[in-house]
Amino acid sequence: MMKRALTKQNLRSILRECGISSSSRALSYTSIRKPNQPCLTQNLRSALVRSSARCLSSGPVTSPADIRSRIPDVEIPDVSFAEFILGRCDEFKDNIAVSDYLTGRKYTYQQIKDFARRVASALHKRGYKKGDVITTSTLNLPEFPILVLAAASLGVIVSPANHMYTAAELSRMLEHNGACAIFTIPQLLPLVKEAISDPNVSGRIKETFTFGHEEEGALFFHTLMEDDGKSFPENVDIDPKKDVLLMPYSSGTTGLPKGVMLSHHNIVANIMQLRDLLRVSPDEKTIALLPFFHIYGLTAVQFGSLYNGAQLVTIPRFEPEMFLKAMHEEKITILHAVPPIVLFLAKHPMVANFDLSNVSYMVSGAAPLSESLTMECQNRLGFPIFQGYGLTETSPVINIDCHPGYPGTIGLLVPNTKAKLVDVDTGEPVKVGELGEYCMDGPQKMLGYLNNQQATDEMIDKDGWLHTGDLGYMREDGMVVIEDRLKELIKYKGYQVPPAELEGLLLTHPAVSDASVIGIPEEGVGELPRAYVVLKPDVTVTPEEISKFVEERVTPSKRLRGGVEFLAEIPKTPSGKILRRVLKAKALQAS
Repeated sequence: MMKRALTKQNLRSILRECGISSSSRALSYTSIRKPNQPCLTQNLRSALVRSSARCLSSGPVTSPADIRSRIPDVEIPDVSFAEFILGRCDEFKDNIAVSDYLTGRKYTYQQIKDFARRVASALHKRGYKKGDVITTSTLNLPEFPILVLAAASLGVIVSPANHMYTAAELSRMLEHNGACAIFTIPQLLPLVKEAISDPNVSGRIKETFTFGHEEEGALFFHTLMEDDGKSFPENVDIDPKKDVLLMPYSSGTTGLPKGVMLSHHNIVANIMQLRDLLRVSPDEKTIALLPFFHIYGLTAVQFGSLYNGAQLVTIPRFEPEMFLKAMHEEKITILHAVPPIVLFLAKHPMVANFDLSNVSYMVSGAAPLSESLTMECQNRLGFPIFQGYGLTETSPVINIDCHPGYPGTIGLLVPNTKAKLVDVDTGEPVKVGELGEYCMDGPQKMLGYLNNQQATDEMIDKDGWLHTGDLGYMREDGMVVIEDRLKELIKYKGYQVPPAELEGLLLTHPAVSDASVIGIPEEGVGELPRAYVVLKPDVTVTPEEISKFVEERVTPSKRLRGGVEFLAEIPKTPSGKILRRVLKAKALQAS
């Protein structure tokens, strides 16, 4: 195990072992690397290997048929999520738990606990009870964890929505999850009002709340925080392994978005599984850049930080200069990111104007990160970058890299988890070096999809193995590399883009008779959605007009950035299933 935690103090000690100066720099926007300093990566990585007390060779022997964690199992407490986190608030009390970079608004751990109890009391008075669903549509705010903890205390389920949803996308989600309230921000209130005016939704949404400030037609969240707390329910009967805590939406590997039911135990387990791999300490600062509606930002970043007593610094969105200033001014020590941000940090000239030397390490997830991009960014910035791997359906982390680092791989299987690589046709284990579908089982595995047993059964087989839909292979050293996606789901900058949704939309265009959408690989962003379209006879329309038609009706991540191509026909099987692999081969050959 990593008995030597990677705090910034330890990293500086390791840098000194490399002969690299790590003295404090003046608080000005200066380059992280001095002109006379060498490229850091090779020396740094060697020193990290020497400094790590964890001996990987002592772990269990693994094969693609039986992949086991090299980290010993951890104890997972059988408690509700609120009890799990609020108990830690008692431990860290006056430490700053969460702050907002732009406004300076901040809460201590004691305040987080007090306000969570007040909000829970206020919601209880308003009739909210165990099993109710509330939806959030908001940017990252320091009040977000207060709401989640308040809801968790009541047994209320939180179902976060992508704040970039169109009104139609949001109303479809609200209709499906049965939410009785929605929490948003003033900027999004007009869109929310349009979404809840849908006849299938309006009768169920009892209340709309806004963070930030009061708005006509909505209740002000701050008034909930002013409650006296006397109606906080002390004895809500929560079964951690059966009761749902969070319900983010995911497309799984196919189809339209589905509500992923994650229990209290799922989330508690995943936080505990990461504890000894990331070793977050109370003197760390983590930037909350990744959106809280995404499972990575929602659990691994937000509550992975708060469980360990660190400070979480929220920023509303990724804007390059604001992001870099926040990293510098707040002296961020841990950075969670996605490949497009790694690409930005590796290549953008603006980065050289900011001092990021307080960063101990960066974790990248949500989409594959290549070894070449990892090494390029490490060479430039001098801190290690580790790749994580997981799904919304696994709360989310299944694997994560850590010291000494295996760039390009998904790293170590987290404890209390098993995995295997199987032939996609026979289900039999593959050999080392052969491609197979990555499957897992562990306490972070979802309960299932809301009101969709068929999709649940397709995802989790009769023996309990969750099929990720990702193809990978095991190297000789036991590390797994994810190489391709078995099924259709497209990932653009970590966002899930279901082809079926875009295909259904394209078919509503008056000029389109048939369509298929695939993902085109693109360095740094994952995949770009590309449409192949068959036009109706005697109709004239341009690819740009088709793209604009889609752009006006979807979230930005679902735009056809990979282009539109016209075909005489879409290749299909005799049964009518689209042969996406044929289209992908055509696209790759053309490139």
